[in-house]
Amino acid sequence: MKESPFKYGSIVSSKFFTNREVELNRLKSNFLSGINTIIIAPRRWGKSSLIEKAVNELLSENTGIIPVTLDLFTVNSEKEFYEKYSKEIIKATSKGVKEWLNDAKRFFKTVIPKFHYSPLPEQDFSLSLDWNDTDNYTEDILDLPERIAVKKKIKIVVCIDEFQNLAQINNFLTLEKKLRSIWQKHKNTTYCLYGSKRHMMADLFNSSSKPFYRFGDILFLDKISKEKWITFITRSFILTGKKIPADAALEIPELMQCHPWYVQQLSHYTWELTEKIASKKEVSKALDLLIRTNSPLYIRDCENLSNTQLNLLKAIASGETQLMSFDVMQKFNLGTPRNVTKNRDILFKNDFIDFSKKNILFVDPAFELWFKKEYL
Repeated sequence: MKESPFKYGSIVSSKFFTNREVELNRLKSNFLSGINTIIIAPRRWGKSSLIEKAVNELLSENTGIIPVTLDLFTVNSEKEFYEKYSKEIIKATSKGVKEWLNDAKRFFKTVIPKFHYSPLPEQDFSLSLDWNDTDNYTEDILDLPERIAVKKKIKIVVCIDEFQNLAQINNFLTLEKKLRSIWQKHKNTTYCLYGSKRHMMADLFNSSSKPFYRFGDILFLDKISKEKWITFITRSFILTGKKIPADAALEIPELMQCHPWYVQQLSHYTWELTEKIASKKEVSKALDLLIRTNSPLYIRDCENLSNTQLNLLKAIASGETQLMSFDVMQKFNLGTPRNVTKNRDILFKNDFIDFSKKNILFVDPAFELWFKKEYL
């Protein structure tokens, strides 16, 4: 049985990576030039895949750049951030237990971290700090990659996913100021900060009142065009001994509104249902499968919404644009204009909807199809 040429649910690279040449070249250029980069895009739009692709290409080109990657999704405190930050930097720039220990002694000036090693065959470790004294060695921790880069004569790129999660911890403004004041001085360490909460990321990096204002190049990821998706889908089918006509291939990005995750998922299901040549019939069956597969998640999401929030989604799904008009508020039982504004903002912050120049749109195209089927 052949491997599917489509991939979703994890970082996509190599043959699965799809048509982001402009963004890829811009990111590689920034890393080589020491320009900090902020990437903002919705969930599942391929931010991590883009960064991994850029890093892997730079590694293969022997540029001397050492990547450090950490995900702040599960980080809930300043202490956890410092520990994860320190661990990933040491781990990425050193090899093996002996060098980890030596580098910890060599590059930490005021702090002595505690190491805990995994008994598993894959060598790994956790790192803990004495939180009572953390205020005294904050700069020591945040300056760690730069000291290592200088001493080892290397270039380091620190890539931090879900960066906006730091904004939820106590005393974030103080931490934010520390990060900016130290990181902006680094000459041999470059930072790539990215996240899926677009309103929070934009507020952190686009607001002139915030410490991270103009910290680096801001890259907003756009959708991949239908034409590029058609080329990718048809070529992927051919490479695995199957075929899909252009009109059937076009159905996939059109149904999924060029959303990278869902285009890959719908393409995968279509490929699995195809023996030799795919048609729109296979695409339709694949779409039903995709909706059924994701429906438990959509049900859970809707259960967490209030009745007026659900009603507002119904109005948006029905194509209403004048949400505060008397007729629309009466028809969909939206409450007062103040209720509409509050619920609209909540739905936006929770990534249910987004704003275009003319309309309010669903962020998740598959959820939109499911929602219209279930509620309209």
